[in-house]
Order: sequence, then C-alpha cells, then structure tokens
Amino acid sequence: MHVPVMVQECLEYLAIRPDGVYLDMTAGLGGHTAAIAARLAELGPRGLVIACDRDAESLTRARKNTAEFADRIHFLQTSFSKVGEALATERVSQLDKVRADGLLADLGVSRDQLTEGERGFSLMADGPLDMRMDRGQQQTAADFVNFESEKDLADLIFTFGEERRSRKIARAIVRARPITTTGQLAKLIEEAVPRTGKIHPATQTFMALRIAVNGEMEELDALLESIPRLVQPGGRVVILTFMSLEDRKVKQSFQAMARNGQARILTRHVVRPTEEEVRNNPPSRSAKLRALELI
Repeated sequence: MHVPVMVQECLEYLAIRPDGVYLDMTAGLGGHTAAIAARLAELGPRGLVIACDRDAESLTRARKNTAEFADRIHFLQTSFSKVGEALATERVSQLDKVRADGLLADLGVSRDQLTEGERGFSLMADGPLDMRMDRGQQQTAADFVNFESEKDLADLIFTFGEERRSRKIARAIVRARPITTTGQLAKLIEEAVPRTGKIHPATQTFMALRIAVNGEMEELDALLESIPRLVQPGGRVVILTFMSLEDRKVKQSFQAMARNGQARILTRHVVRPTEEEVRNNPPSRSAKLRALELI
C-alpha cells in the first residue's frame, strides 16, 4: 500500500486556504493529492488541486486512488520544466488566478516504479533496462549503459550516485556490453564490487542511471527557478527530498530567494519524519522537508 510521507507536516506548512489552488508537482499514486483535496473539502465548497506527474501510468493510478475527490482535482501530465507551458494551455475552470496559492513536490520515486520489473528501475525484479519516468521519451538506461564512454559512465555514477567505486564499476560495465536487463547489470556490479553491508552494491549505480535518464537534476533546477512564476505572493512552497544532491539544491535555492527578498524561509532547520512515522513507514527515514512563503 502506498503511504505518502510527512502528510501532516506538508499540510501544516502549505496552510491550505478554503478557496486555494494548489500544485502537487509529483502526484505519484495520489497520496499527497488526496490529503490536500480532503483538507479543501473540510474547509468549504471551493478549492482545487492540480496534480502533475511525468508518468502517465502513475496518473492513471492516482485518479483511481483519489476518486472520492474527483471534483477537487485536475490531473496534468507534465514535467517540472514544462509545467508553466502546460498550465498556460490547459483549461482549468477553477483556476482563475495567474498563480497558485501553494506548491508541493515530493522528490521521492514511486514505490511502484521501484518494484515493478518491467519499468526497469528495480534491483530485485529483473526487467528491461529502462528507467524512464515518461515512457514517451527516447533515451533509456540501456542507452547510457551500452553507449557512454567508460570515463563518462564513471563520472555519472560518481556524481549522481556518490559511488566511490565508480571507475571499477564503469570498467566492468564496458567489458560486459551489451547489457539489456536490470538483472544482468545488478549481477555484474555485485561481482565487480562485492557487497560489504546490507545495501546492494548496485544501489547507487542504479540511482545514478535513473537520475541521468530522467534529467532529474536539470528538472529540479527548472522547478526551483520557476517558483516565483508559479506561486503568488503569500503562497507557500513545500519540497520533500530524499537525497543529499537534491536537498543541497533546494536549500541553496531557498536561501537565494530569501536573500533577494522574494521569500521567507519557514523551516529554519530541515524537518524530518517522526520516529513513529519511520517505524510505520520505513521509506520515509531519509526524507527532509523544507518550506518557504513567497513575499
């Protein structure tokens, strides 16, 4: 069962208004979307959530999971870098404002994406080496694995995966080409750099490939840069991160906006899930929440 992370904290920092319009930039399976819609329903007859995601399959599932709030939610398939354009061309009857009252982005990867072999993200379920969040894009993880130079592969794995053994892994990948499945890749990495703890030795490499395939760092940069255009003054932004690379970008962007007089940071220190939430929902353990208010 999908359990959204830090739901109450997200709602608290968003400070939902009865007639507000909220952007859930990462609808996923609809957990946070449903929570915002439910809070709006408690407050009055108006209010809307615009639920965005790059993954069409996730949006289909989110529709089913949030069916009871269908009149409160408008679904939109788009990436961070194209959301402004998508909102400008999409007809949303309730969105009579130029900018939203709040924005939420949960940068964690959907559990379904990580566990379904056919999506190509999983270490444990063998499948095609894919990793595309938007299956309409051309480049897959197999393209990176089979056609990047050894040096570029090593740099990619080191930068995005923070994997110290990146050169050894890249060398093993190049020698084993062609590689077409996640099982093949996980096995050869485990042979090249044997397990030393609980975490599978291919974990960081898989993460690096996923980030590269989906341009996640570039997309996050685009989202952070577009915040003043997407959210009106007085509106709030809440971002959940699960990796240090992402958290650094969010922290630095929020600090820059505060220095420029564009925003007020609401979270003096990063907010983490409670011990109880971590016990009940272990994937939440690495979550970090940061929030700000536009001025």
